[in-house]
Amino acid sequence: MKIASFNINGIKARAEALPAWLKAAEPDVVALQEIKSTDEAFPHEVLDGLGYQIVTHGQKGFNGVALLSRFPLEDVVCGLPGDDEDVQARWIEATVVGDRAVRICGLYLPNGNPAPGPKYDYKLAWMARMHARVQTLLATEEPLVFLGDYNVIPQDEDAAKPEAWREDALALPQTRAAFRRLLHLGLTDAFRARVAGPGHFTFWDYQAGAWQRNNGIRIDHLLLSPQAADLLREVGIDKEVRGGEKPSDHVPIWIDLNA
Repeated sequence: MKIASFNINGIKARAEALPAWLKAAEPDVVALQEIKSTDEAFPHEVLDGLGYQIVTHGQKGFNGVALLSRFPLEDVVCGLPGDDEDVQARWIEATVVGDRAVRICGLYLPNGNPAPGPKYDYKLAWMARMHARVQTLLATEEPLVFLGDYNVIPQDEDAAKPEAWREDALALPQTRAAFRRLLHLGLTDAFRARVAGPGHFTFWDYQAGAWQRNNGIRIDHLLLSPQAADLLREVGIDKEVRGGEKPSDHVPIWIDLNA
């Protein structure tokens, strides 16, 4: 089961780039972030004929997450529990039934800038809510995949220029500590389980020639429960997508599970 995460930075803006990547990469399951569309306005025709079941949790103009699956999707949950007043569309989960069932949790974690401030407080509170949800799901002892745009640079090696991010919400000590607390629950960073060292990125800003200079950061992650980590066969970043026509500023990151 090939499972991918892709922040597409607008489903309508990526109406050609997304299908092109899906046809080339052939993932079985995809978590999308920043679809920037309501559920009603989601352009299903963009994905017609590609064989995916689609579930969305959107809102107008920004945020929004979705799951695409070539397998049946069961028990869909939209919204991260823990705050009934939070209306931002940033979390979607469902069970994908292939050779075995895998619970997929797609997320778009808040950016948090400027920090300090209310947006950073929201980011840390959101991460605490995610921590609680992960704990709950881990109790099921099922294969779990938590994937998406985390807006977290876990370590300095995950940025081409770490000094440029010292005061940014993506790399502040409190952010990294909250990310480590997720890992300490027993989750595995799938990419780092197989690939070590610097120079591996999933995001390049549109400004200042970041792509041409390879001035990137690794902020899109797949975290696996122990049961999912045992099934891990391969991991990759489809870096070349960033050099395509009308690209997102993110690229897909994926895993292959024996499921």
